Amino acid sequence: MSAESHRTSRLEPYLDRSEPAPTLLKMLVGVQLAGFREDAGMSQEQAARELGFSAAKLSRMESGKGRRPPAEGDVRALLQLYDTDEYEASVLLRLLRRAGEPGWWQRYDKRLMPEWFDRLVGLQEAAAAIRTFEIQYVPGLLQTSAYTRAVVERGLPTASAGEVQRRVELRMRRAELLRRQDAPQLWAVIDESVLLRVLGSREVMREQLAHLVQMAQRPNVTVQIIPLDVTNASAPAIPITYLRFGGLDLPDVVYLEHIKSANFLEDRDETEEYRIALDRLADEALTPQESLALLGKTMKDRYSAP
Repeated sequence: MSAESHRTSRLEPYLDRSEPAPTLLKMLVGVQLAGFREDAGMSQEQAARELGFSAAKLSRMESGKGRRPPAEGDVRALLQLYDTDEYEASVLLRLLRRAGEPGWWQRYDKRLMPEWFDRLVGLQEAAAAIRTFEIQYVPGLLQTSAYTRAVVERGLPTASAGEVQRRVELRMRRAELLRRQDAPQLWAVIDESVLLRVLGSREVMREQLAHLVQMAQRPNVTVQIIPLDVTNASAPAIPITYLRFGGLDLPDVVYLEHIKSANFLEDRDETEEYRIALDRLADEALTPQESLALLGKTMKDRYSAP
């Protein structure tokens, strides 16, 4: 069998990425393990029983969740059980080892990066497309440092100056994603109230809106505004982030953030509902060009320098 006909051959480019992508690689390892199991005609329960695993443990391995990748010994045992051919096994084990290399965001203090947030950043780094809807703040990937500082100070009024600065630096490092050569497509739908809510100062808001205008002109960024006079807008009560991974047999993921936790939805029926909701919001919003015009008008009417 030629390398091109193997399940894992198209994953080899991920072995040569200059920046580790542990979240993506853990997911890819899990998807491949599930595929090998299915090729062997085994259920999760059967495979787990054969190796003395719990079904929950094998499910976690196949879903790619958790801070750390599966133990290499466990993966080798599964590959042997599934009678995986030598080439396939070698690629998967190399992917597994790379999945153990920390991403840039995992070098930050864990107090800034709880497990759910670690996973979000890792998913964004790996995504081919990111769709987001915001009702309170400018989307994080489109924030300026001054606006981020105002958001952090508002949300964490007792945080030290050092912690605030670290959080701002982390947000700015995340935003570099959109300027990479392999940057994802970002499609942001924003409620107009976000533009009117003054965070920091009017100068901070003027800079932030100017930054939105600048970013919206990048080929990989689309910004749409839902104006306040759209009274029948079908806006949900919480922000939504929808992540899609191009051509890798990975499920779409919906991220829903709460005050100190988050939910990740991967079931296709659930994620499809959110995709439809985002499509509806985009239809109800101003077009990208109309949104740019509204951003410019808001800067002039509300935030122009005295």
